[in-house]
Amino acid sequence: MPVTITKEPPRQPEVIRLLNLSDTYMASLYPAESNHLLDVASLEKPGVHFFVARRQGQVLGCAALVEAGDGTAEIKRMFVDPQARGLSLGRALLAILETQALTLGLTAIRLETGISQPEAIGLYRKAGFADIEPFSPYLPDPLSLFMEKRLVPAA
Repeated sequence: MPVTITKEPPRQPEVIRLLNLSDTYMASLYPAESNHLLDVASLEKPGVHFFVARRQGQVLGCAALVEAGDGTAEIKRMFVDPQARGLSLGRALLAILETQALTLGLTAIRLETGISQPEAIGLYRKAGFADIEPFSPYLPDPLSLFMEKRLVPAA
């Protein structure tokens, strides 16, 4: 069965279940001060584009693109249900976020991820993200890695 990825509101029981799974996973890897997770209310604000991956109606993954107001956006809350890993959903979610960013006329996508997530880091590097210095509002953190992908509009 095909997977669909659409822009949806985050305040849905299945999405909240997925966000809670993400919270639990992140808390198992990093101390609270190194977790920079957005809550559901923050995901509902203007300038936040939230996407949900589904197969046969079941929520398998999600990701948000948060406009920074300076021509860039940040990826937040990207997570794939552990039972859905191996379906290339991370790559598909990244592609949707990049398309959205280009549609918005943005020049770059940034992210903060933890050093204990080699699969995520590998995914971002394969997608063209490069390491950068911490960007606002972040401070340097030995448990964090900051990345950016410059966007080039299609001719």
